[in-house]
Order: sequence, then C-alpha cells, then structure tokens
Amino acid sequence: MGYVFAAPPQAVVPVSGSTDLFPVRRIYCVGRNYVEHAQEMGFCGREPPFFFAKPADAVLPVAEATTGELPYPPSTTDLHHEVELVVAIGRRAVAVSVEDAAALIWGYAIGLDMTRRDLQGEMKKQGRPWEVGKAFDFSAPIGPIRPVGQTGLITRGRIWLQVNGAPRQEGDVGRMIWNVAETIAHLSRYFALAPGDLIFTGTPAGVGPVQRGDLMEAGIEGVGQIRVRVV
Repeated sequence: MGYVFAAPPQAVVPVSGSTDLFPVRRIYCVGRNYVEHAQEMGFCGREPPFFFAKPADAVLPVAEATTGELPYPPSTTDLHHEVELVVAIGRRAVAVSVEDAAALIWGYAIGLDMTRRDLQGEMKKQGRPWEVGKAFDFSAPIGPIRPVGQTGLITRGRIWLQVNGAPRQEGDVGRMIWNVAETIAHLSRYFALAPGDLIFTGTPAGVGPVQRGDLMEAGIEGVGQIRVRVV
C-alpha cells in the first residue's frame, strides 16, 4: 500500500544553535491578546480568549542571521504585520491546568501573523470565517525556536517591530491579557495539544500595512530577532 501521489514535505522550523528541526503539527493563534491592540481594534476589557488557526505549511521559516522573503499574497491590497511571541509545544495534554501548563512548553520563537486585513474585515462584516484573511500561504514567518532550557519561562520582555527602520509596534510580553500559561490552559480545553503545535500568542498595538520591498525587522527580549522582506 502506498500514497496515490508523493506525500507533501513536513513543515519544519529551525532550532536555535542546532541542526535539529522542529516538526510543525498545528498552528493556533490567539486574537486580541494585548490591551492596547484590543483597543485599537475597537474592543476593551478582558474578554474570554478566542482562537483561530493557520495550516502547518503556512510557516515561512527564517534561519538566524538571514532575511526571509515573503511573497506579497494575492487578492489583497492591505497586508498587515503582527509581531508575536510563539510558544512551541513539546508534550501532549488535554484540559491542562494553568499551574501545569508551563510543563508543555518546548521553546519560544518570534513570529509574524501576517494578515490580509481587507479580506478579514469583509469576512467580519458578513459574519463569516477569517481563513482568507489569516490562513494564506507563507502567512506565518517564524524565526528559530529557542528551547525553554535556554530562555527560562518568558513572562515579560520587550516586543517590537519596525518597517524600513521606522518603529511600528512596541510593547511588553507582560502586557498580554491572557498570559502564556492561561492561553495554553484555555486552548487545551478545546483541542488536544501535542508535540509540534505552535501557539501565536497575540500582538501589541501598532499593526499596519506593508508593501512589496518593505523590510520588517522584529525582536523579543530573550528570544531573538527576525528579518523578513516583502517581495
């Protein structure tokens, strides 16, 4: 018994300081998880967390000390950047408690949740799913994953993004509405988390558009930096 056609390659992310690769199983994203970003999107308060997903092969892995190239996606004229702390899961769990959630963390990375904002906005108006705005090809650029043994648990630290050298996003991981442990616990109530899962934990205020030729540079204290050019 065999496949009817060649199986697609496994989506992977590099591991910092290693030749090993992290195989991606699923990509979960948390919406509106920073106070200021929720406000700029027209919301306020500590609403219950909500989640959306991207396909595993949406990852655009960017190795250390390199510049990734993000093809400008079709069917949009309003492509937005959203810099995020990404949590890599290394253990299986269902309905884990907040107190036990940290044990699932394999490592951390810096990622960009790229968004076709015009398409997302249109879907919102119609009460339809967001996939066309969020789950397109290469919509999840991500830098190397740093094992938690190197970083320790990350509960605060500067997170920032600039475009062509001009500041766009600036915040602190400690300003999450739902912190990493709480996010993992909530998510595990709905899905069985497993090794290979990535969780994009939300973005601070300052999201905005990019065009072909723009260079995005972003960083998270204790995790690293990423450079991606829109082509």
